[in-house]
Amino acid sequence: MKLTIATRGSKLALWQAEWVKARLESLGHEVELKIVTTTGDKILDKPLIEIGGKGLFIKEVEEALLNGEAQIAVHSLKDFPTQYDTEHFTLAAVPKRESVEDVFLSETFETLADLPFNAVVGTSSIRRAMQIKAFRNDLIIADLRGNVDTRINKLKNGEYDAIILAHAGVKRLGLKKAVKYLEIIDTDVIIPAMGQGALGIETINDEKIIEAVKPLNDLRTFVEVSIERDFVDTLNLGCHAPVGVNAKIMPDDSIKIKAVLQRDDELIKKEVVIAFDEWKEAGKEFAREFL
Repeated sequence: MKLTIATRGSKLALWQAEWVKARLESLGHEVELKIVTTTGDKILDKPLIEIGGKGLFIKEVEEALLNGEAQIAVHSLKDFPTQYDTEHFTLAAVPKRESVEDVFLSETFETLADLPFNAVVGTSSIRRAMQIKAFRNDLIIADLRGNVDTRINKLKNGEYDAIILAHAGVKRLGLKKAVKYLEIIDTDVIIPAMGQGALGIETINDEKIIEAVKPLNDLRTFVEVSIERDFVDTLNLGCHAPVGVNAKIMPDDSIKIKAVLQRDDELIKKEVVIAFDEWKEAGKEFAREFL
């Protein structure tokens, strides 16, 4: 089958689209890419929360699907809203997840704990910011926008003492050695965003297209991210809201879920362990503990 993937033009988005393209080609399909510029790519001088929050990296990509320019879109799942146009689109596959953690990068300091008093930490995420402040209230949080390369260059130019990024993106782009010091931050310190480290393959509602990408789905990842997305959806929060949630299938097949959110300047953090066969309602039920 001949397929076109709509994708943003950043290095990370292209890496993700090329990764999916290679796997679809290995299944016998003919695949090309269609590059799309989104609102989130165009506006780089404002925090994400100020320019809309929901779907900033999605809208124009979906328009390419509606216009027939592509049949498939590849997203960082953490940027894909829980509420989307299911009349026209389907989240058809979620491939095996990369690392879920956030990562600390610095040219001068080895770890987040080693930062001096009032050090400047760059991040565009209020989820990360609220948890960093809970860990070290003295640190100064400064907004950091741009693609992964741009953010690392800003660090190297001395604009920040450290920056926080998703470990998955740094790994996928081969940038783990780009900065002198790198620390993978334990999820007990910073709980990741829903879907972090996972890709979401969105398709038009066409059974042939859906069936073509289904072999890329990873069941364990799908279960984990479904719990996380249900948690955020039940609380009616967006992709860039001050909330972190992570579901992890343990070696004994139980599932550990941890979450954090900010309400009225208070950080609420909880954890639960459930049996695997309870996963379908777990995200919703856990979310109700935060209401």
